[in-house]
Amino acid sequence: MNIGRMHIAVLGVTVLVLPSMLSAQMDPSSSQSPQGMNQPSGQQGASTPATGAQAGTSTSMRDSLGAPGETGQQMLDKQFVRTATAGNLGEVKLATLATQKGGPDVKVMAQKIADDHAAMNKDMATVADSMGVMLPKKVSKEDQAEYEKLNSLSGKDFDTEYLTYTVKAHWQDVHSFYMEATSSADTELQAEVVKAMGTMRQHFGLITKAATAEGITLPPRPPRPAATTAAK
Repeated sequence: MNIGRMHIAVLGVTVLVLPSMLSAQMDPSSSQSPQGMNQPSGQQGASTPATGAQAGTSTSMRDSLGAPGETGQQMLDKQFVRTATAGNLGEVKLATLATQKGGPDVKVMAQKIADDHAAMNKDMATVADSMGVMLPKKVSKEDQAEYEKLNSLSGKDFDTEYLTYTVKAHWQDVHSFYMEATSSADTELQAEVVKAMGTMRQHFGLITKAATAEGITLPPRPPRPAATTAAK
């Protein structure tokens, strides 16, 4: 008689929270850097290309379910790296278009943003490699839709749409990076997240300067989340 065997694997997920004070990084008007923290950050990343049927399935399962012994926070760190990478790809693609279609001041600003976000992804790729994360190669569906919208505009309409979308995206990114920096289980990733936040804070000044030069009113800065909320 053949007797079947059943194996049940239970993955225990432990979420590690490493609170850290990063209020200065959340405010673009602040010139201070966070102190006293261990330095090594939501949009969903695009799917990763498979290198083969079995290899692709294995990698996908490992990224989504985590490696044996991997904590919940480590899985969240990997998801953040994929999401942040896709976001940077989007920033570069939109900024590159702005260097072609924007007004004089917008073109200068966009070139700086394209260069900086490309550099962020280069640094993030090094961290991802050490973490065993496969990175997306395409922008998110949201950024692709925005690219197509911008490509249909010209003149001040283009500049207004691009600057508005970019400043909103930066506020969202700074918030998600802040949350990652307060809880990351990887010190190398945490260091890159804090570094990227400092760069994005500089972008707010560039965006505001370009908007002022082009006579464009930007949306107001959203309220900063309370410390108790950010620590959760």
